[in-house]
Amino acid sequence: MVTTAPGSTTAPNSPTASAAPAAAPGRVARGQRIRQPLVSTIVVNGVLVLAAIYFLLPILWVLIAATKSPGQLFNSFGLWFSDSPQAWQNLVAVFTQDGGIFTTWIVNSVIYSAVGAFVAMVISAACGYAFAKYVFRGRETLFSIVLGGVLVPATVIALPLYFLLNAVDLTGTYWAVLLPSMVSPFGVYLARIHANAAVPDEVIEAARIDGAGDLRIFATIATRMLMPALVTIFLFQFVTIWNNYLLPLVMLNSPRTFPLTLGLTLWNSQTQRDPMFYQLVVTGSAVSAILLVVLMISLQRFWKADLTAGATKG
Repeated sequence: MVTTAPGSTTAPNSPTASAAPAAAPGRVARGQRIRQPLVSTIVVNGVLVLAAIYFLLPILWVLIAATKSPGQLFNSFGLWFSDSPQAWQNLVAVFTQDGGIFTTWIVNSVIYSAVGAFVAMVISAACGYAFAKYVFRGRETLFSIVLGGVLVPATVIALPLYFLLNAVDLTGTYWAVLLPSMVSPFGVYLARIHANAAVPDEVIEAARIDGAGDLRIFATIATRMLMPALVTIFLFQFVTIWNNYLLPLVMLNSPRTFPLTLGLTLWNSQTQRDPMFYQLVVTGSAVSAILLVVLMISLQRFWKADLTAGATKG
């Protein structure tokens, strides 16, 4: 028997007497997944598939072509392996051509890219952190000038850089490529944005109260919070330097100092004299692409580790 207060209009068998209140219209219950329209899902996935094909197809062609002989390179279907692959023979030919200079080009590319990207990462992190956490006169104006460097094409500054480095006798040396590669305006911008979001002012003030100096705070606390941004800056700058062709072309004059991009171009210029160089260029390009893929895969764990650590800290 159900007892109701005097004047109540709720019937004994009314559903509202025993059932929980229904969810408000337009609200999604906890744990319930929002179902996307089928048409939009198909369109988005279709666009992503087309983009993946667009970017992966040239890499697939290079990897397959690197397993073919010079004759099969032009007489067979480009996206399928030949009946008698000779990937190992092509690799041996690449690394033994011209006294093994391809290995020297790989080492040069690693030096240019790794050293330049690391120094650019450190400078960008320090500048971005300073722009984000310190207030000084002309901060926004100076940041706008630095950000304007992103809009300046590399072709515009190549010749002035050559005259500047030639005045101090650095053209033709490793420094001619390394010094311009150590500056990344986009890295400064990315570091400032990430420092504003990931480094709380309260943490900095607490560290100062505990007696830590600004340099120690940046080196031991801020850099750990900025790790995802630092890895991103390093990777972007590494790939940019690795694929850079114009700067080494302007600055270098000896094949012993060439990076991979310039060295493969040198081989490509000899294809009219000897068609064998076609296969050397293709196989060398495949090796260069594989090295970059390995680098990207190895650095992904830093993003995942830092994002997970940040999500579990209370």
